[in-house]
Amino acid sequence: MKRFHLSYVQLIVLGFLALILIGALLLCLPAATRSGEGVAFIDALFTATSATCVTGLVVADTFTFWSTFGQVVILLLIQIGGLGFMTVFALFALISGKRIGLQNRMFLMQAAGSIELAGVVRLIRIILLGTLSIESCGALLLMIPFIRDFGAAGIYKAVFTSVSAFCNAGFDIFGTNMSLIGYERDPLVMIPIMLLVILGGIGFLVWTDILHNGFHLRRYSLHAKTVLFMTGILLAGGTVLFLLFERDGMLRGMSPGEAVMQAFFLSVTPRTAGFASVQYGEISEASWLLTLFLMIIGGAPGSTAGGIKVTTFAVFVQDAIASARKSNQITIFKRRLDEKLVKQAVAVCVVYAALVMTGSLVLCAAQPLAARDVLLEVISAASTVGLSTGITSSLVPLSKCMVILLMFGGRVGGTTLALLLTAKKAPPPTDRPAEKILVG
Repeated sequence: MKRFHLSYVQLIVLGFLALILIGALLLCLPAATRSGEGVAFIDALFTATSATCVTGLVVADTFTFWSTFGQVVILLLIQIGGLGFMTVFALFALISGKRIGLQNRMFLMQAAGSIELAGVVRLIRIILLGTLSIESCGALLLMIPFIRDFGAAGIYKAVFTSVSAFCNAGFDIFGTNMSLIGYERDPLVMIPIMLLVILGGIGFLVWTDILHNGFHLRRYSLHAKTVLFMTGILLAGGTVLFLLFERDGMLRGMSPGEAVMQAFFLSVTPRTAGFASVQYGEISEASWLLTLFLMIIGGAPGSTAGGIKVTTFAVFVQDAIASARKSNQITIFKRRLDEKLVKQAVAVCVVYAALVMTGSLVLCAAQPLAARDVLLEVISAASTVGLSTGITSSLVPLSKCMVILLMFGGRVGGTTLALLLTAKKAPPPTDRPAEKILVG
């Protein structure tokens, strides 16, 4: 009898699928909704996928539609999806005192986005303790304004929002179906959420460098240097541009401090956070394009963020610079990059572009929607952001299925999809003849 051997990539993908299915079945229970009447499976599947893939797109308001049981299911899906189910598996193994074998260490390396097998269990400990500590601190800070506004119920809202922000999920339980609109001038809410989003988006590997090396930047790995540098450039550049683009729009009437905070938030949240402090259907065309650009880039590999990742974008920029200089070497921070990284970056972008193009065509063909709204929705799903102009609840079943696929593809990543869909073939015994074609 032939035995099937699944690769680590295939097992991780199947694990995410199983988690989504379990979550959807739980959300289908009558007890998961406030009305007690249950929900259509497609809507439960959509919500479970959005939570597990830490996206934030919703077909119904999380607070008013789902019961406390349903909200807790969503919260657990966000937490497990943000950490990765293999990380949660490691947690139970560490608590029970069981030894983690070599095969499971390989799983953990893939799930945690680690570059090396050595020290992967230690990395998992850092991820678990760091996540608990950061989310707890975020919840305590958010309790101040939320208890002020909601009384004792603010404690639950603070915990839910902290987990959602750190995992870059963008789910909220304020009951207004307007995310953070109304808190855009409140630093007690905006600043903790921005910090949680940034910490979740830089990736777990960067944490280890920061913890071990402190302010000795020269000791940081090339990966950590690249992530921190690109994150700083995108956040600072995005803030300045939003200040320019929205000075006579969304930022009109705000004090200088409030305007800077709002512009910084607009720069942070497209990095796959999903919280909205403005109506995205009303922003200027320049701000809309900038938001799309930031959503496409996303956060760091091995983090709770999506997009093509900041390191992929950095490789592309350096490759373009090297091509312009007619250099055969691609360098970042005086370190030469392997040519395989460039090919991997190209593969990620090709898969991402294919997802966005396919999703946009399907949504436009399935129902009469404005292309501007569709593009934001599709890129938001593929980059696991969660921002929307408000069309999510009006999507027909075919469109919902397409968005579900986009969210799943965006969470598992372009490289993982490419490896999953590409059949293993033996390399040719000899090199193929070389030819040239015109490009550019």
